[in-house]
Amino acid sequence: MTRHRLTTLLCLIAGAAPLFFGLNFLLNPGGAASGYGIDPWPTGNADGYFIVKGVRDIATAAVTFLLLGLGRRRILGWSVLINAVIPVGDALAVVTHGGTLTTALTVHISAASFLVLTAALLLTEQPHSAGPAATAAPSRSYVTR
Repeated sequence: MTRHRLTTLLCLIAGAAPLFFGLNFLLNPGGAASGYGIDPWPTGNADGYFIVKGVRDIATAAVTFLLLGLGRRRILGWSVLINAVIPVGDALAVVTHGGTLTTALTVHISAASFLVLTAALLLTEQPHSAGPAATAAPSRSYVTR
């Protein structure tokens, strides 16, 4: 597997994971919350947090898929690196609101580490060329008068 394909696969995972989590928080808030690491979860008006979390995760996935689809790999690398702040913040929320350090590390810091690794691979990736013909000088097909 080439590095280009590996980073593409990692980016697909980096987009699919928050898409799954976001949809899960919107469609199954109680079940999604149980794996997050904070117990008990908010109730009443405070359970609107589930919608905020779900929409945030879906937007994160959308940006990842958009940049991947446009082939803007360097910008995608910076975006993935910036997005690594989100699971770090989630880990801090877990350890400061009654969750365990184990959950913060295994769930959230592992996700942040995955994103940092993916970003590092993207940011150090050489531009993908289409082969020897891609490096040839472009031909000029216009006539000057």
